Amino acid sequence: MKRPFRRKKELKKQVTTETIEEHREEVLSKGRKFKYPFQYAKHKLVLNTIVIGIVAVLLSIGFGWLQLYRFQSTGDILYRFTKVIPVPVANVDGENVRYSDYLMIYRSSIMSIEKQKGVLTDSEEDKVMREQYKRKSLDRAVEFTYALKLAKELDVEVTQDQIREAEREHRVVDGVERDEEKFAKIIQTGFGLTVEEYERLWLLTLTKREVVVAIDEEARATAGEVEALLDGNGGDFSRVVGALGDKVVYEETGELVSMLNLDERRAAMASSLEVGEWSARFVPKNGDGYYFLKLLAKSDGQVKYVSLKVPFGEFDRRMKMIRKEGKVTEYIKVDRIGDDGEMIEAEGIEIEKDGAVGGG
Repeated sequence: MKRPFRRKKELKKQVTTETIEEHREEVLSKGRKFKYPFQYAKHKLVLNTIVIGIVAVLLSIGFGWLQLYRFQSTGDILYRFTKVIPVPVANVDGENVRYSDYLMIYRSSIMSIEKQKGVLTDSEEDKVMREQYKRKSLDRAVEFTYALKLAKELDVEVTQDQIREAEREHRVVDGVERDEEKFAKIIQTGFGLTVEEYERLWLLTLTKREVVVAIDEEARATAGEVEALLDGNGGDFSRVVGALGDKVVYEETGELVSMLNLDERRAAMASSLEVGEWSARFVPKNGDGYYFLKLLAKSDGQVKYVSLKVPFGEFDRRMKMIRKEGKVTEYIKVDRIGDDGEMIEAEGIEIEKDGAVGGG
């Protein structure tokens, strides 16, 4: 009876000391049968997720491309998309024109029109109007981008202080300056512009103005001639016109007008002069030329004045040249309709010809 007991004890001792590694490996081997299939499933899940993500991105890009370049969508979602991803609407002299700039100008213009005329319909007349605004908005976006390119080359920079000053002047309506919060609501409800977009418009507008002034040596020389003639003839504007002909543009109010007149604030500037005094040359916000003013009369917030303008032409000449040379490529098709080139103005705040929000 004792012998079997001894054998059992010996066998137990033999298992615990000599085969433990074999037993451990056997347990691990059985565990691997469950582990590896799970790892394979996990890797497959990650791979499928990546593939689905790539397909979703490609579909989104394809959908966005169709909406922007085929159907030319101008809706909120696509506009926000172009603000996040700087896709181009055109290229001018090697510089991409932001689709978001084009849509910003177009949408603000259309919104101001709809505020005074009502929502545009699918009538033929309204379709033509939309097409005209698309054409003008695209042209301005191209011009602004070309101005930004020239600004880099010329080391011309618009400061934040210049933008703030332009905004401050714009907030003054009927001699009263609106506070920033109230004015932000006006540009939002009237033009659909955020403060950031409004500042972007001023940056583009002021940059173009600075570039136009910087590159136009002919206009600068003519302005020098005007100054010399005025100093020599005692400020006789009509004699300057006689001497320089179509190199200058002569205008007069003919009668007293309000100092708050919508004339690029020329009336307000004239009011700071004494009767018979003429101003030094200056460039208004729209940047269309050098101006000289002479005050003829002043009475109770009204002024009568004459002005001389030396138009800028170099920037427009360069734009025509690069278009002729095929250096402007547009990625959407927008027909040119009409030859007047004038925007339809909204009452009060308006979109000016250079694309900036105007005031009055």
